[in-house]
Amino acid sequence: MGARRAEGILESRGTQARQPARMQSAVQCALLGLVIERPSYGYELARRFEHTYGELLHLSAPSYIYTALDALRRRELIEEVPGVSAQRLPKPHYQATEKGRAAYRDHLLAQMLTSQRRRHLFFRELAVLAHEPEAALEIIEIYEQEYLKAAKVAPLRHGGPPDTPASFAAELAAEDRRLGIDGTLAWLDHARRRLKILAEHSNAAQSEPR
Repeated sequence: MGARRAEGILESRGTQARQPARMQSAVQCALLGLVIERPSYGYELARRFEHTYGELLHLSAPSYIYTALDALRRRELIEEVPGVSAQRLPKPHYQATEKGRAAYRDHLLAQMLTSQRRRHLFFRELAVLAHEPEAALEIIEIYEQEYLKAAKVAPLRHGGPPDTPASFAAELAAEDRRLGIDGTLAWLDHARRRLKILAEHSNAAQSEPR
């Protein structure tokens, strides 16, 4: 799916009924995904949130889960349903609405487009240094060293069917890392070759008698 086509899909979905779907809070987006995965009550969602996103998203306080749930409910992205329990006062559960499911789809698509835009912005910013290829080459060398250091840290492994969201996420991350390392190193090699050619041309132009 091309970036323009994806952006067109987002725009076509941007009706007034869907407008509140554009969420800015990463915690609310992640929490909405958990509700879509399985309807739950507040305390259980807090525990699932910590288990699923603990090292990636930080809650200012455990009680913020209820603040986020209330915000999602006000925007009609989730709804409260009676709990089923042997207790006298069963805890209310939260489930996603169709509006919430659509909002989550748009959120994931927007994330992919944002990531692509950031990469394109980096390419343009690096290309600005084409008239100073030595400086750009220095950036490439430093980036490659740091990238290789990060790539060696605890590589993710996966095997078997993605029977849980956590194992499926690990599988996607492992495949992304595997493909990303090969692609990034190939890109760095291409950028280095091109910048060296620019450097040679620049040095030759400077050495020509005037």
